[in-house]
Amino acid sequence: MKLKNEMSLTFESRSSNEGFARTAVSAFISQLDPTIGEITDIKTAVSEAVTNCIVHAYKESVGLIYISVKIFEGAVVVIKIRDKGCGIADIEQAMEPLFTTGGEERAGLGFAVMQSFTDKVKVTSREGKGTTVVLEKRLMSRIKDV
Repeated sequence: MKLKNEMSLTFESRSSNEGFARTAVSAFISQLDPTIGEITDIKTAVSEAVTNCIVHAYKESVGLIYISVKIFEGAVVVIKIRDKGCGIADIEQAMEPLFTTGGEERAGLGFAVMQSFTDKVKVTSREGKGTTVVLEKRLMSRIKDV
């Protein structure tokens, strides 16, 4: 796949920045003229990934969240959300619906939501080093040169 455009941003793991992250990503991919449904899907998946960083990766502290977005030929969007937090001990278990380490107020559906709104979700993590979530989605772009 040929890279057409990319951007990256870094921000603190504060809940007030979750909306910023999803808006920034959706604004960047707007160059593909996505449908409202596609924008909503991506905003929801990004929101879940960023919320995981805020709630789980840094728990009682503030750290940095890194997002990169790449647009490839064929209107394929790849979004990487990374933290340098506590990491995930068992990725397979963490991706099970209803599993959470966030207490009673968390539903444990973050990864399931990401999977339902994107074409592909890949999670890598190392305890004490952080987690990377890669979301991939092919858009039905109406722009001819993507």
